[in-house]
Amino acid sequence: MPIAITREVSRSLGDCELSYLDRAAIDVERAIAQHADYCRALESLGCDVIALDAEDAFPDAVFVEDVAIVLDELAVATRPGAPSRRGEVASVAAALGRHRTLRTIEAPATIDGGDVLRIGRTIYVGESARTSTDGVAQLRAITADFGYTVQPVPIRGCLHLKSAVSELADGVVLINPAWVDRAVFAAFDRIEIDPDEPHAANALRIGDGAIYPASFPRTLQRMRGRGIAPTLVDVSELQKAEGAVTCCSLVFAGVLK
Repeated sequence: MPIAITREVSRSLGDCELSYLDRAAIDVERAIAQHADYCRALESLGCDVIALDAEDAFPDAVFVEDVAIVLDELAVATRPGAPSRRGEVASVAAALGRHRTLRTIEAPATIDGGDVLRIGRTIYVGESARTSTDGVAQLRAITADFGYTVQPVPIRGCLHLKSAVSELADGVVLINPAWVDRAVFAAFDRIEIDPDEPHAANALRIGDGAIYPASFPRTLQRMRGRGIAPTLVDVSELQKAEGAVTCCSLVFAGVLK
């Protein structure tokens, strides 16, 4: 059974970091309810959900994906690019340490988990404002002994690599070609998002299923036309904080270290 580590929504979510969106009022109670529905979607796809307590001192703490990278063989505690988020790492690392051997990205390097897309034995890493060249180099050194190839990927106009591309199924990616070069993923069957829905390229694959925001109907129609029918969730309040469905969990095979 896959494990999904999540964290409850901070009451301070409205003070989140923003890079590409204008600040809008966030209904925290509604965000909490949406996050609960998201956790139920994880459970419906077979995940054992481990919910960490909210950390109100850290507005972005619900977005646990950014503070760790979990592989089959180990987990890596990141050093987030936003200094305000670095206090989030310790509690997530402690939870992961029960399941994986832990390694750590060391200062001054930075890397956000949202920039890390593993497909098979290749780890694609977005070259973003949150992830440094040294961070990519450290991840490469940490994972080399396990047979992974780390490939930096330029992105533009978005926060993280997984804002621009995510894995939907074996050999299939969902992609926004305005934000990442489609040629990088030429080996895959690419479903391009509807250009009127630029934030639609983020889906969370879990086994043979996926979780996807309910707010992108045109792109959803393209996915369904290709035989992919994801589980839909409303994450509109979390999206105001530049969140997405991959951001809110760390999903990995439930194998003890």
